[in-house]
Amino acid sequence: MTLLPLLVDFAATGRIGPLHCGMPLTEAEELLGPGRPHPVIRMKGPDTDGYPYIWGGLELVVTRRCVSGIWIRLQPGSTVRLPPLVLPDSESYGATVLREDLLAALDSAGCRHEVNSVLTFDEQSSLWTRPADVCAVFALPSRDEHVPDRDRFYLDVLHKHTL
Repeated sequence: MTLLPLLVDFAATGRIGPLHCGMPLTEAEELLGPGRPHPVIRMKGPDTDGYPYIWGGLELVVTRRCVSGIWIRLQPGSTVRLPPLVLPDSESYGATVLREDLLAALDSAGCRHEVNSVLTFDEQSSLWTRPADVCAVFALPSRDEHVPDRDRFYLDVLHKHTL
């Protein structure tokens, strides 16, 4: 599997393979290995809610020791590292995904989407997928992002939240 089909599958289903919102963190760590807890979790302890455990570009936000959010973070112009469970046979992939490419892939897969007006403004645009309620956020590249076209929108994050 390459990165774009993984993103489309997540956008359409709200799941990444067996990973889903509502699952216990212990179950996710059994599948992924131990994650790197956010510094607030390390300071205040594992019962601190709303902060992620991180596996490269994959973040699982935890509330009451259950997964309440799944995030795939990309930095256009670089590579993204994802655990083998998420992207088999891969250590890393190019993280440059144009808005038009993701929209075309969603349309080809029959995944409905609509503009997320709350997160669409100035140099950022966003959409919600239906029925999975996954949010994609696109932005114009920053100075340090080495991309082919600086006037186009690139995917920064794809995420789902519950609770």
